[in-house]
Amino acid sequence: GTAALIWNEIIREKVTNFIMNQSKEQRILNFVLQNAVRGDPCSVVDTIDKYCSQKEWAMNVGNEKGLILDKTVQEANPSVALELGTYCGYSAVRISRLLKAGARLLTVEFNPEFAAIAKQMIEFAGVQDKVKLLEGPSQEIIPQLKKKYEVDTLDFVFLDHWKDRYTPDTILLQECNLLRKGSVLLADNVIFPGTPDFLNYVRKSPHFQCTNYPSHLEYMQVEDAMEKAVFLG
Repeated sequence: GTAALIWNEIIREKVTNFIMNQSKEQRILNFVLQNAVRGDPCSVVDTIDKYCSQKEWAMNVGNEKGLILDKTVQEANPSVALELGTYCGYSAVRISRLLKAGARLLTVEFNPEFAAIAKQMIEFAGVQDKVKLLEGPSQEIIPQLKKKYEVDTLDFVFLDHWKDRYTPDTILLQECNLLRKGSVLLADNVIFPGTPDFLNYVRKSPHFQCTNYPSHLEYMQVEDAMEKAVFLG
């Protein structure tokens, strides 16, 4: 089943890491540097998808859910967007290519190795002027957004980090007054691996209006979904 598939991928990755003396994330970056067009974010996104669907599975949002992400970003048309969980920079590049002139994306990554890879990915894609990578734990960075990063309110938030942080970070965004009426939250992986407490929280809250988008886990035929929660104030 699914668990066996993913377990096999993990073992294969560990063996490859050992033999090649580099991480899967470095291999993804190298593949992009060698095969994508510098300064072309669409080419970077397509090249990552190609690598992860053909060579090694990775936890990017992927192309199928990426289309849901694209549509949500286009509808929200944000001036200021926040991403929680940068990983290799796939969705940061994907989101930034849709931002209007003068708009910016702040993306938060806890893992220093992933942050270093993402920084290179973002620069190679030519979107570094639109994207600011903030390194550290989300619960420390969110309360600094207003003062340190001059954010008034967030128009769009993409949650794709530690699943147990979805709910506390959503509450933190509210407590820090970072959401305004109409702010759009989009959460990935709400079915697999699943975020039942987050779904329970936003769906029962009078402050959010929710829409569910059934889909599949990136690069696999495993059921997953994204949840959109619009803040009503």
